[in-house]
Amino acid sequence: MEQGAQQNQQNQLNRSMKRRHLFMLSLGGVIGTGLFLNAGYTIHQAGVGGSLIGYLFGGIILYLVMVCLGELAVYMPVTGSFQTYATKFINPSAGFSLGWMYFIGSATTAGVEFTAAGILMKRWFPDISVWIWCAIFIALLFLLNALTTKGFAEAEYWFAGIKVIAVIFFIIIGLGAIFGIIPLSDRPAPYAKNFAPSGLFPTGFVILFTTMMNVIFSYQGSELIGIAAGESEEPEKNIPRAIRNVLFRIIVFYLASIVILSAIFPTKELGLLESPFVTLMDLAGIPFAPDIMNFIILTAILSVGNSCIYASTRLLWAMAGEGMAPKYFGKLSKRKVPFTALVFTMIFSLLSLLTSVIAADTVFVLLMSIAGISVTISWIGIALSQLMFRRKYLQDGGKLEDLLYKVPFYPLIPIICIVFCISILIFLAFDPTQLVGLLVGIGFLLICYFGYYFKDKKTSKADTKISG
Repeated sequence: MEQGAQQNQQNQLNRSMKRRHLFMLSLGGVIGTGLFLNAGYTIHQAGVGGSLIGYLFGGIILYLVMVCLGELAVYMPVTGSFQTYATKFINPSAGFSLGWMYFIGSATTAGVEFTAAGILMKRWFPDISVWIWCAIFIALLFLLNALTTKGFAEAEYWFAGIKVIAVIFFIIIGLGAIFGIIPLSDRPAPYAKNFAPSGLFPTGFVILFTTMMNVIFSYQGSELIGIAAGESEEPEKNIPRAIRNVLFRIIVFYLASIVILSAIFPTKELGLLESPFVTLMDLAGIPFAPDIMNFIILTAILSVGNSCIYASTRLLWAMAGEGMAPKYFGKLSKRKVPFTALVFTMIFSLLSLLTSVIAADTVFVLLMSIAGISVTISWIGIALSQLMFRRKYLQDGGKLEDLLYKVPFYPLIPIICIVFCISILIFLAFDPTQLVGLLVGIGFLLICYFGYYFKDKKTSKADTKISG
């Protein structure tokens, strides 16, 4: 008995993340490609008005998801939280499906980040292929994640801090450029001329619904608070604080950046080939600023890739511990890192190497769509888990005042969250470019759900026969 307890303790992750690590990990998971590259792409597609409404609406959904996750994570702070909550409060099939959906979405997002990083490197090395840079960055982040959790968290803390400073600097420069305080080399001070009614929805209002997946992808990563709960100190205090701080900063940073980009650049000038943040620095003529900003954005993007690798690895480790993934993924190295799960996660990052045979911007949009659909389904699972948890908690005689963090206006908030997320998926069916990804995502979800359901049923029957 004592030997088993010792073995179990040896196979546990360290609770070495402090509040500042938890906060920056979640904030850093959001401020990356979704802001520095994808924001310009979204404005190009949906226009000024469509982008602002989209990111505001996405921020509301993010808030709903985060408060649902907060109640669950504070009550049960475990690593790989989404899958564990769905297994316990919905059913094992749902937990299995949600776990693998989020794993694939998060691991694929790492591939998106590596592709974006390779695109940024073209500024300095135009003759070197994007896929070569992808391979270099994959190797670099693999080594970083093979270190201890504390080493990873500390690196991510500084990565996230750099990009927060970069966003603040951009907002200051952007405001100065809008009002003519900082002159731009190729245009007069724009003031608010791009906000004319004709520029608000240049391609119509309906495009807003099909570009919502871009927005959801951009906000992906904030839910890392839940996954990191199992490795954080005092989760009952730190998780609620991190949720409040992260939500406010994410929405402010995104909306401020959208307003500035929309004011300075006409929608037709924005796209994916270069970050509009870097373009603004070029136009402002500040010495070395474009290259410095490009470097900062590069570190920001690699930071998000780092967070995605962390999340995928920990989730796979947790699933292995619950029998929902092969057992060898549950093994820890001497440094208390799930090394086998890390190696498997990195395989998905190799999708970024498709840039060797397919145009980089095409690979970017494809992987972004896969990741966005996966995270939307995962958000539905989080809200449904909270809905079922609260019901079970009260039925078992639990008292609301004993919950250290609780969702307000229950059950309205989780229900609205589920309805909003399902609506986004429905609208994707009307976009031919994303319909294939939607069908593949839903098909994979159904295969996971019913595959595990029948497997579980057969196992239960076999156990009954043996006991009989």
